[in-house]
Amino acid sequence: MSANTGLNKNVYSTIDLSVRRSARMGIKVKGRKLWRRVLYRQFLGSLLAMVFTALSLTGCGLGGEFSRVVFTTGFGKDEVFRIGRSTCTLPEFMVYLVNTQNQYENVYGEQIWSVEANGVTLEDNVKDTVLAKLAQIKTMYLMAKERKLDLDEGERQRVDEAAQAYYGSLSDRERQVMGVDQDTIRQLYTEYAMAEKVYNRIIEGINPEISDDEARTITIEHILIRTYTTDGTGRRIDYSESMKQECYGQILQLREQAVNGEEDFAELAAKYSEDENLRYSFRKGEIDPVLEEAAFKLGNGEISDVVELEGGYHLIRCVSTFDREETDANKLKIVEERRGQVFGGEYDAFVETLVRSMNEELWQEIALVHDQEVSTDDFFDIYEQKKNP
Repeated sequence: MSANTGLNKNVYSTIDLSVRRSARMGIKVKGRKLWRRVLYRQFLGSLLAMVFTALSLTGCGLGGEFSRVVFTTGFGKDEVFRIGRSTCTLPEFMVYLVNTQNQYENVYGEQIWSVEANGVTLEDNVKDTVLAKLAQIKTMYLMAKERKLDLDEGERQRVDEAAQAYYGSLSDRERQVMGVDQDTIRQLYTEYAMAEKVYNRIIEGINPEISDDEARTITIEHILIRTYTTDGTGRRIDYSESMKQECYGQILQLREQAVNGEEDFAELAAKYSEDENLRYSFRKGEIDPVLEEAAFKLGNGEISDVVELEGGYHLIRCVSTFDREETDANKLKIVEERRGQVFGGEYDAFVETLVRSMNEELWQEIALVHDQEVSTDDFFDIYEQKKNP
């Protein structure tokens, strides 16, 4: 689907940022497929949401994908990967993988694993996502150690309580399948807490002033007339020039009817628009720049000229130019974005100093666990509960 043929209805949802809807308006999604983005956001909802939202905003990571230096010797039996002086073991990886898997199955059912795109299964993608998250945590743990940060007595106590609570919640079968003991869980929570601590230390004092104009959200109604179709395989087929002219003529007529008051814009949109969503809210920087310019020029009730983007013609009507509550919420989000940018610069520079290696042989053996007796999914929630009783 074209990156510029529609709008994103809910830009700020932390659970459902689907690439399919975002792409229609040209919102930047950094190339992730639909289920990668959904998985990432749900993962963030429970795992250091503030920290990894910042990472997603700045794009920092381990060079895009995990840099794999393949060794057939030199790894311990259960070593999945190494970053600098830090190692990820198979039991550690399985804790994250099993919890993430079960969270998804609880929401979408086991059939979610049949999803496939471009020859890559969701199972493969879940493994890659968990790999990236663990690599980020262990990298941030090393950052904290380099800065001589450590947990205070209260933080260590919360880690111990969380480790005891989570390990105690596991059945014998779950402990066996993941290969964990309480020390493994304690170390994971320690790294988890240290990652959060180094992030907070780096961004402390960063509180930029954000204007109402920069943060304001507008709400619009939208009509889209597409200039392409798709074949049975989903491949896009652009209309001929004469067919595009017909589409342009159609949207001009719709604009004339709306401007002259002959028809209600919302009714026209419901009847003729080829976008499943008729109303959108967004702030500056979240949509295609051409559409953004057209939208933010409008006053309440005004209708834009026809806007042409790759894939279709757009017509928009401004419903509201300002929402106090949304604007204040956006200011907080923009501040977090700015903090994330600062942290991202520090993080990227540190990653470049680390040697990274992957146990490819063991990696190929790791798979999701399909066992009715393995249902643990609250590893992240238990830590949050102990941190914020």
